[in-house]
Amino acid sequence: MTSANAAPKPTQIRVTRRSPAYWRVTIDHPPLNVMIPEMIGQFQDVITALEADEQVRVVVFDSAVDGYFLNHSDFTGNLSDLTSMPPGPTGLPPWPDFFVRLTRAPVASIALIRGRATGNGSELTLACDMSFASREKAILSQWEVGVGLVPGGGPMARLPRLIGRNRALEVLLSGDDFRADQAEAYGYVNRALPDAELDAFVDALATRIAGFDKWAITTLKRLVDASLPPDVEIGANWDAFISSVSRPGAQARVQALMARGFQTPGDFENRLGYHLGQSAPQTKP
Repeated sequence: MTSANAAPKPTQIRVTRRSPAYWRVTIDHPPLNVMIPEMIGQFQDVITALEADEQVRVVVFDSAVDGYFLNHSDFTGNLSDLTSMPPGPTGLPPWPDFFVRLTRAPVASIALIRGRATGNGSELTLACDMSFASREKAILSQWEVGVGLVPGGGPMARLPRLIGRNRALEVLLSGDDFRADQAEAYGYVNRALPDAELDAFVDALATRIAGFDKWAITTLKRLVDASLPPDVEIGANWDAFISSVSRPGAQARVQALMARGFQTPGDFENRLGYHLGQSAPQTKP
């Protein structure tokens, strides 16, 4: 039994209601905004609240951690912490369930990207209706191939529809970092904006949408959503990810990166795309 005087459990996902119609969801898990299993439950709470609230019209996802929007998963945890979670209302496991529900939610969703959106952060960006990135500070990456993994949050289903097959394969197979200008040119994000202008732009857009009629917002989204990948494709991405995590080759690569500074504050995490390229086995001519 929990004592009445016990400190509340820390949360890494914080919801701020700027108005009844405009919510902010802030990711706050310093120092790297690494994704831990507890955060999945918190994201589930967010989407359930968004679906149930009749007044909210727009939600903005941002970060309180300097240099990181949302990072890759925590590789020091137990895989069973993910695989033991019950499925969400869609029938999918909780993380892809959150993405599917967010994309189809009766609210407009916006990713405000300042810092690295690596793996999970890129997947959250792709699940949002719109995304705006800091020209100087935003970096997007589906890095997983660099350690022999397959991404689990649906980018193989979403990216080809968004930026085309060839560019999607460049993002997924290079495992490299894409800065905001390149991401904008590919259509990976809506716009890259000067960092000094990013907050004001997103806030003005969110405030504008929050003033519109919710029925119209919901109906517009429902009609546009005919272009979305079916849920089964998102689920297949997750199944492939779970299978890939347990592969001995992937485990060995992750441990080798850990020894070089992976999942520790510093240059390795800050320039993950570069270091993955340096870590790749070299073949003899």
